[in-house]
Amino acid sequence: MVFDVSVALTWVLFLALFPMAFFWWRRAYRIVIKRDFSEVALKRGVSPAHPEKFAPYEAAINMIAGAIAVVVIVFVLLGRLDYDAWTAIAGSTIWCKFFANFILGRHAHPP
Repeated sequence: MVFDVSVALTWVLFLALFPMAFFWWRRAYRIVIKRDFSEVALKRGVSPAHPEKFAPYEAAINMIAGAIAVVVIVFVLLGRLDYDAWTAIAGSTIWCKFFANFILGRHAHPP
């Protein structure tokens, strides 16, 4: 059996979707249900002056990204998505979530 880097990276991406979806859903749960705003719109680890103002946006970002990750996991396991489709969806979701969190963090901390 020959080691193929692309197969290994595919497995890493697929298996990484599980903890990412868990952490994103847990973060949304903390914001919406527990009203814990300690991780909302962080910039260099510091919360903004009024994090409750930005909490709905942070919760929405995490819920949407978590839902997409769960849908991708389920569809891959059921064989509904081919390789190119699910890797594109998963990768785009990860990058869009990181960019959205970055933008929200910078918007919450005016210069």
